Order: sequence, then structure tokens, then C-alpha cells
Amino acid sequence: MTHGDDHITVYSDYVCPFCYLGKQSLKAFQDGRDEAVPVEWHPYDLRSYKRGPDGELDQSMDVSKSDSYMDQVREKVTRLQDTLDADEMLALDERPKNVDSFDAQVASVYVDAEHPDQWAAFDDALFEALWVDGRDIGDVDVLAALADDVGLDGAEIRTAVTDEQRRDQVLDLFAAAEERGVSGVPTFASGETTTSGVASPGELAALVDGA
Repeated sequence: MTHGDDHITVYSDYVCPFCYLGKQSLKAFQDGRDEAVPVEWHPYDLRSYKRGPDGELDQSMDVSKSDSYMDQVREKVTRLQDTLDADEMLALDERPKNVDSFDAQVASVYVDAEHPDQWAAFDDALFEALWVDGRDIGDVDVLAALADDVGLDGAEIRTAVTDEQRRDQVLDLFAAAEERGVSGVPTFASGETTTSGVASPGELAALVDGA
């Protein structure tokens, strides 16, 4: 999407629960504005360290998290949900495991470019499919069904995710995020200023308004 200077770029990955919560915070921020701030979505590969030369995730590289670490993540997610009054989401242990978001991000970049008026609905559908309904958004059948649900052509999405040029474009976008200095998600950027993590509506206002 092309915007003027006053906009927010959101770097995110659909498999990140904090990106889903960051989206809720961004919505609350927008609801509190007299005029919505344009938003540019930028994909980020949270699991790039596990992606092999063939583009597939190498599950053998999975780093098991301690029970205490996962308890901290669950507590943080719950606290942020309450603070943001965010939509209900599945417990972390209830979502599908080892979901690869790459095809979902290819599909989202395609929709953003070719059907920009429907991108926001598709973006919502991807997040909600994983974090509310527990569907595997790494499954092309799921992506096609979600596209159909928001008025897009599921067959068109199936074709888009197999297009090597579009897949290479998404890899280039991942690299551009790293070059910008993004090392985690969600990250919000406006001008030369960035903030990482689930920014509150007030923090997003400060980011945009330079306060």
C-alpha cells in the first residue's frame, strides 16, 4: 500500500499471539481518532531461523521452551487481553502446532497488491482463523476457504501462493524488515521511530504524533 508520511507500518507474523493482540490495540487506537491513520502491513518471518534452503521449516531445530517460560508467556497474553479488552482467543496450547505462516503471508501480500479494498477483511480472517478458531493457516485449503469467506476467489489464492515470483517477493520483504532493524514482532514504525511489542493505544498515539 502507498501512503503519505503520517502512517503506521506494522511488522507482524500471523503465528505470533502478540501480533494478534497488537492488532487489537491498533484497532482501539484507530477507534479513538477523529480520522483513521493509514496502516501499512509488512510481513515478518518469526521462524526464519528454522527455515531451510528449500523454504520448509526444519522442526528438528525447534527449541523446547521450559514450563516456566511458557507460563510467563501465557500470563502475559492473558494480562494483555484484559488490559486491551481484546477479543477472546484460544489458549496457546489449543492452537495447531508447527503452523508455517509463509503461504498465508504470500496470500496476504497478493491480496494487498491486487485487491487492497478486501485486504483488511482477509487479514482479520487469517488472524481469527488461527487464534480464535484454531485452524491451520499453513493449509492452502484453509487459505482458499478464508478467501471465499471474505468475497475473494479461493482458486485465485491457490494460484498466488504457488507463484515463485510472489514467494520471492515475500522473501525480499522479510529481508527488508531485517535491514530496517526489525528483530521481533509486533513492531510498529512511523517515520524513523519504531516501538516493539504490543504497544498500547496511547503509545501508538505518541508514535504517530511525535509526543
